[in-house]
Amino acid sequence: MNSNLTADRQTFVTHLECSMTGERYEADQLHGLSRVGRPLLVRYDLAAVKAAIPKAMIAARPTDLWRWRELLPVRHTRDIVSLGEIETPLIAIPRSSGSPNVLVKDEGRLPTGSFKARGLVMAVSMGKALGIKHMAMPTNGNAGAALAAYATSCGIKTTIFCPADTPEVNVSEIELQGATVYRVNGYIDDCGKIVGEGKAKVGWFDTSTLKEPYRIEGKKTMGLELAEQLGWDVPDVIFYPTGGGTGLIGMWKAFDELERIGFIGSKRPRVVAVQASGCAPMVRAYEAGTEHAARWEDAHTIASGIRVPQAIGDFLILRAVRESKGFAIAVDDDKISNALNEVAREEGLLLCPEGAATYAAYKQSLADGRVTKTDRVMLFNCASGLKYPLPPVTRALDLRIPPPEPTVEPDGNDVTLDDVLN
Repeated sequence: MNSNLTADRQTFVTHLECSMTGERYEADQLHGLSRVGRPLLVRYDLAAVKAAIPKAMIAARPTDLWRWRELLPVRHTRDIVSLGEIETPLIAIPRSSGSPNVLVKDEGRLPTGSFKARGLVMAVSMGKALGIKHMAMPTNGNAGAALAAYATSCGIKTTIFCPADTPEVNVSEIELQGATVYRVNGYIDDCGKIVGEGKAKVGWFDTSTLKEPYRIEGKKTMGLELAEQLGWDVPDVIFYPTGGGTGLIGMWKAFDELERIGFIGSKRPRVVAVQASGCAPMVRAYEAGTEHAARWEDAHTIASGIRVPQAIGDFLILRAVRESKGFAIAVDDDKISNALNEVAREEGLLLCPEGAATYAAYKQSLADGRVTKTDRVMLFNCASGLKYPLPPVTRALDLRIPPPEPTVEPDGNDVTLDDVLN
């Protein structure tokens, strides 16, 4: 395969591969799952990438998702569908964590306000390249918003199904951004069954998590980006909010590819799959030592993005956790709420519930000795906290009544307006 790049063509993709059996599939053709019903992984001529792309070339490019184009599947630049996928920042939270070594990668800065933009920009760009006219997916909210935005921007029709209790802002933005969205009285996997059934009847393409090959490739840019931001190194520990697990799987793939092109060494972070106590199939499977995770019944949590009762990529999630010598951990909803409040009030950083779950998991792991304050820790905040219900504020002043003046106590401490009013 010719590995020379032109201004309009990327030619490093060689084939696709079944994640379970290793069976090869032709690139540049429309694929869903493999013949054994497992996710397909995109493979590249990494020796050619290594020979063609020095680190300095990456460093000289604009700091966006597309700087990694040699390790992405979109061959023609004309097929790229972009809404401005920036590099997301790393934010220290020393006050709340008590350590300068804890960083948050804030994915809420991406288009549509979540890390789902990474996966869906790739899936839609490849959908455009392969001639897809109608895409469908189940969603807990943010993925549907990203699919709707990207697909609408290039004229692809979308139909989206979400659980009835999906946050209102997500349902509204999905509809407003051009999709047809339905509420379903069930879980995300129930919505997925509707998408699967409609594939034959309606002819749409199933864009569900890991049921097409390219969302992984978009999500892996988190790992590529992270290594470059850390000076071509990796953290000691990554806490990742895990539902379908695309990002966790993608980052693990990214680190392998970076090593093979000589950008990083063999060091890997310990990967921690973070789930909610009310929906923790990966934690149960990890603790039981099994390769697959049985469906979690009666799933419930305030962190709707990780309320995934059963994941098709369960074995890939568990494989990454175990190979990295990491672990899976579940946190209660009250700890998620407390974590969200603590980081907001101490750091001024508004996490989403799923991101707050990673901070709660870090604190829990610190307490039980599975991590230490000397570990360099990366927490993933997967969406803007502004996309979720916020606490009401009832405090008010009546301008018809002159407010009392604040005073200074003899000890020199200011008395606040609240102190006076109360």
